[in-house]
Amino acid sequence: MRQLDGWGCRTRCRSQIISLLIDTAVPRGITVWDWLFDSKYSSLSSHTPSSIGGYENAITKERVSYHDVKTYSTYICTALVNRYGLKAGDTVALFSQNTIWYPVAMFAAIRAGAMVSGASPAYNIEEMTYALKTGHAKFLMTSPPSMEVATAAAAAAGIPKSNIFLLEGELDGYTTIRDLIEIGKREPRQTPAFKIPQGKTNFDVCGFLSFSSGTTGLPKAVMIAHQNVIAQCLQVQQITPESHKKVLAVLPLFHITGLVHGLNLPILLNANVYMLPSFTMKSMLDTIVEYQIAELLLVPPILIRMVRDPLVAEYDLRFLKRFSSGAAPLSEEIIQELKARFPHTGFKQGYGMTESCSCITAHPQTHYDYKYAHAVGTICASTTVKIMNEEGKECNVGEPGEILARGPQIVMGYLRNEKATRETFDEEGYLHTGDQGFIDEEGMITITDRIKEMIKVKGIGVAPAEMEDLLLGHPKVEDCAVLGVKDDYSGELPKAYVVLKPENDANDKTGKELLEFVKGRKVRHKWIKEIEFVHDIPKSASGKILRRVLRDAKVRENGLLVKDMVTEKARL
Repeated sequence: MRQLDGWGCRTRCRSQIISLLIDTAVPRGITVWDWLFDSKYSSLSSHTPSSIGGYENAITKERVSYHDVKTYSTYICTALVNRYGLKAGDTVALFSQNTIWYPVAMFAAIRAGAMVSGASPAYNIEEMTYALKTGHAKFLMTSPPSMEVATAAAAAAGIPKSNIFLLEGELDGYTTIRDLIEIGKREPRQTPAFKIPQGKTNFDVCGFLSFSSGTTGLPKAVMIAHQNVIAQCLQVQQITPESHKKVLAVLPLFHITGLVHGLNLPILLNANVYMLPSFTMKSMLDTIVEYQIAELLLVPPILIRMVRDPLVAEYDLRFLKRFSSGAAPLSEEIIQELKARFPHTGFKQGYGMTESCSCITAHPQTHYDYKYAHAVGTICASTTVKIMNEEGKECNVGEPGEILARGPQIVMGYLRNEKATRETFDEEGYLHTGDQGFIDEEGMITITDRIKEMIKVKGIGVAPAEMEDLLLGHPKVEDCAVLGVKDDYSGELPKAYVVLKPENDANDKTGKELLEFVKGRKVRHKWIKEIEFVHDIPKSASGKILRRVLRDAKVRENGLLVKDMVTEKARL
């Protein structure tokens, strides 16, 4: 069996790839808290208060250094444990836009041995209730703009009002994060930090829950162990230039990219993180220029704006060194436009998913060049990849197949969902990604297709099964299938093929009714872009939807097409 190990690879023969880099030494007996703040591994001990990095709100300029984070998180941890009964293994949900208090609250929960569950601030009541119930959350931290949804969802999930806290601002009847700091500060002794239990490692203890639809199905709570985050940070550090000391946090913190690259990794690197609470092109460009941020970690929709939005021409961006991308494929057209528009820059990207705690592959420093931009990089240190064809045989160099990955960053599985865990992670510990790709002679992996059914909207996974279940609940729908269709700005958007019950007419009014039905029940990135009425949904003998057949217009009768003009015009 051929195994591909390491970041850089050289080909000895067609059946063996050898690592050029040393495997990462991942400490196995400590938590993320101890690793970052309280051990020989901590970077804080080697920096004075004046040289330490931190999180800064790019708009208000409010800042907390990493020393502040350690102090405040300790106080909050003590308050939550002593006054509110937070216990190791409990789940604390964070439901907020980007704020410097997000990591403070997150590390407070981690210090107590709790699990932190991030949730999109765009969730509606139904979606947030599902997230709270699935994660078995007992505490919820949010912000004033999200409070209406937060309180309704908390009530539905059985979380008492006393366990809802404000990360920012003030509202009558709610305890704020600053209140918690003061409560903890007044305690005669701070509660001790949680330790990995004797006989266990940090892979046995879950620190974070992140929602993902995996390769198929409804959203599931991915269990991210303390080891996973530590390993991924060390893996990425290995290929990160020492000059990388400024991080733009425009991507959401609840996403796996935000968790690793915006919250944990910067502490290891002692880099400053500049947070944008919400995205506008102007606020992002203003922040980039003000802080002279040389490397930008962005998703394809924003990179498209970088080459096509006329506002960009008003800014002097000659200080930019490189663009970094991930979460979804970037077209060759946009890659070439980036190169032409910013010829002084380099390019890198990573490939992975929530189940791999971000990266399986990434570009090493030797490959920060647009000529490699079509590929997703070389394999992470300490990581093994297999590329398997449909017959279950391992592929040769240059031959496409499903990508399987094993390494210290591959997560524990899905919370209380053994069936889905067994379907995604095999007995040898390999994650079955559901993505198809190949490896070339230089050890670079290129993604050629997505085997899995996931739709990637602005880098966020949307499960067709979730949308199909919703539409099948409408009284006029007999059958349906949801697929992703290409979109210049979002990468993909959901499209529904709908078979109506016999007594209903396929017309524009019915189509708009179904579009509004989805809007009222799902977060914006899950909105259906188009509905096409068809006579039937092609299926296999076992009843599985034949999505490839459905995509082929030659074998499908053309039906009435109804577009959502709001989604059609929406750009980021």
